[in-house]
Amino acid sequence: MRILIVHNAYQHKGGEDSVVEAEIALLRARGHALALFTRHNDAIGSMSKARLAAQTIWSGRSADDFARCLRSFRPDVVHVHNVFPLISPSIYWVARRHKLALVQTLHNFRLLCPQAMLLREGRVCEDCVGAAPWRAVVHACYRDSRAQSAVVALMLGAHRLAGTWRNKVTRYIALNDFGRDKFIEGGFPAARIVVKPHFVDLPAPPAPAPERAGFLFAGRLSPEKGLAVLAAAAAASGAVVRVAGAGPAAALVDAQANLLPMGHLEPDALRHHMRGALALLVPSICNETFGLVIIEAFACGLPVIASRIGGFPDLVREGETGLLFAPGDSAGLARAMDWAARHPAAMARMGERARLCYEARYGPEQNYAALMAIYACAIAQCEGGNRHA
Repeated sequence: MRILIVHNAYQHKGGEDSVVEAEIALLRARGHALALFTRHNDAIGSMSKARLAAQTIWSGRSADDFARCLRSFRPDVVHVHNVFPLISPSIYWVARRHKLALVQTLHNFRLLCPQAMLLREGRVCEDCVGAAPWRAVVHACYRDSRAQSAVVALMLGAHRLAGTWRNKVTRYIALNDFGRDKFIEGGFPAARIVVKPHFVDLPAPPAPAPERAGFLFAGRLSPEKGLAVLAAAAAASGAVVRVAGAGPAAALVDAQANLLPMGHLEPDALRHHMRGALALLVPSICNETFGLVIIEAFACGLPVIASRIGGFPDLVREGETGLLFAPGDSAGLARAMDWAARHPAAMARMGERARLCYEARYGPEQNYAALMAIYACAIAQCEGGNRHA
């Protein structure tokens, strides 16, 4: 199978970029012919605001370059991860014109919400789900700018009216049932949305497992990750939480006596800490589409204490692979931390079940089989199959 991967990379590498790299490596390792059509947001600095706005809504350059790529590589299927802002939705129309199957992974809620996280002023907001996204402009949801929010809202609204999301994508990949349901609520065709979670490729933890102690947070240091909740819970419980990550809210972590900042850790170093901690804390206050760090923890035999929000309850089973608490409830998180500290044997059993859950659902082989089934179904459904214009 010949697969063309499309991705607009972010200025600061995050989980989405890592997932794309992992899927590319997965496909290459199994002998598929791959080509990449990419843009990088580092190019934004050299563009005028007017040009960037126009590119976001419709990039003629991307459409032309993409058409040349299709003629040269002749893929069987196109897999899109992100087109915002430099690639733009123009490539969907080119793929359709070439009668190609196009699969789109829904990594975030950008196609429903200009801000992409369904979050406003520290609270879940779904005002634009299934509606014209003008409220995002009023509230300056994207980058705290009404002008930039207007560009994203115009892109979403224009392509909704033009039928881009409805007619040009053969299959959507949601990361869990929560995400699938949310996109259906937003007007996306239910029959075209399938669920396939992300994966990580990690060997079994060393045996016997080391004695576990202490709590760990790992992720981008930004407000939507629930760092204020984490700080309050750590202070209330008296526990010290190791914090791995970097980001705009680093000062909040530095100012808290019960939070031990470790900065950005390379994957091997982070997994070393995961194999020795009692639990991973995931106190996000927004509807995250997945939670890759949870799967990494499971692979390391580490149970998770997470907020009951978004797709997290699909990942963390209460009392089986971890504990859940109400989003934003620092007292609830503190109680869960206290319980975990007093019941290390129960937490160890949850960690064992977490590893089994990873092996059954979130390993590379399961992901590869699911991805191949999605590609095959998209190709079969697409009018003209893999014929090229």
